[in-house]
Amino acid sequence: MKKEIHPEWYPEAKVICNGEVIMTVGSTKPELHVEIWSGNHPFYTGQQRLVDTEGQVERFMKRLQRREEIRTEAEIQAESHLPASLSIDEISLNTRALNALRADGLETVGDVLQRLEQGEDALLAITGVGQKALIDIKKYLRANDLIE
Repeated sequence: MKKEIHPEWYPEAKVICNGEVIMTVGSTKPELHVEIWSGNHPFYTGQQRLVDTEGQVERFMKRLQRREEIRTEAEIQAESHLPASLSIDEISLNTRALNALRADGLETVGDVLQRLEQGEDALLAITGVGQKALIDIKKYLRANDLIE
């Protein structure tokens, strides 16, 4: 065996945690400084304690919060693109029918859908909305799966 290639062995090396000597063990260093040992580890003590290494918990919480913000924004954006929330201009009606619907207070496709739920006669009762406009409205609503 070669001589002087092995490190010096300290049979009574001190293990230090939070400035206190916890125990002695055999080691190649005279002192071992540790942050966690079995006497303060949550698994052994039954206490909950967060060990935040370089702000990892804070960064995780920021990512989690940002994910929730993105999800909320996506829901709002998806809701605004629902066919029922679109303007009646999307239905592609003639100008007379569009003006008649607006004069009656119907601004969105959802408003027209609510009026149609009262019956076809409720829409036909609006002056300026005829059979052709009613057919075009129903085609649009079927195409967007708002009615059967």
